[in-house]
Amino acid sequence: MRKTWLGILALCCAPAWAVEIKVGAELPRFGMVKEGTHHWLRYVRNGEVNTPLDIWTREVRFTPDGMQVRQRWDGAASSVVLLDSWFDKGTFKPRTHQRIREKDGKRTVEDYVFTEPTFNFETDIEFLQALPLAEGYEATIMFYHPGGPPPARYTWKVVGSETIQGPQGAVDCWLLTTDYNRPGSVAKFWLAKATQLLVRQEAAGPDGKVMVKTLLD
Repeated sequence: MRKTWLGILALCCAPAWAVEIKVGAELPRFGMVKEGTHHWLRYVRNGEVNTPLDIWTREVRFTPDGMQVRQRWDGAASSVVLLDSWFDKGTFKPRTHQRIREKDGKRTVEDYVFTEPTFNFETDIEFLQALPLAEGYEATIMFYHPGGPPPARYTWKVVGSETIQGPQGAVDCWLLTTDYNRPGSVAKFWLAKATQLLVRQEAAGPDGKVMVKTLLD
């Protein structure tokens, strides 16, 4: 009887292990990522003051050659950022990434080719949509932000469920969190259970301001 109780205690107290997502492996719910275009409003919340930043457009396309994610950020200060990313279908293994910035009549173009085993951090929202989200699910993902620091592994956790308001009414969501490898900070993601599409994201900064992204359509 003593061994039985010790076994149960060991099972209950065992640490939860995060799933390591390997680059090139088939993603369990890749089919949740659908062709189409969605828009989000980005704004900063500072106490009771909300300051709009831009409209964020993301478009997913599938072709015989692969998968394409195009993004456009239309800023309140007449600035525009365009992103064009290509991947292998089914795995989200990145191939190329282009970033175009337009502001004050100036245009800069950056082109990147992925040669290391890492995912593209600029398309984390679609990537999360392809994971088998469930209560208690935790995953570590190797991400690289083109032009940024070297690739690093980040952890996302499903910490519960919440119903929040979306464009068409109440949406039952998975609530995910990550600290972006900055202990003490927390970013929250609400993904609709039915589609795993991002409905809302909030990230608090050290100054108390909160960056919010909310789905428009």
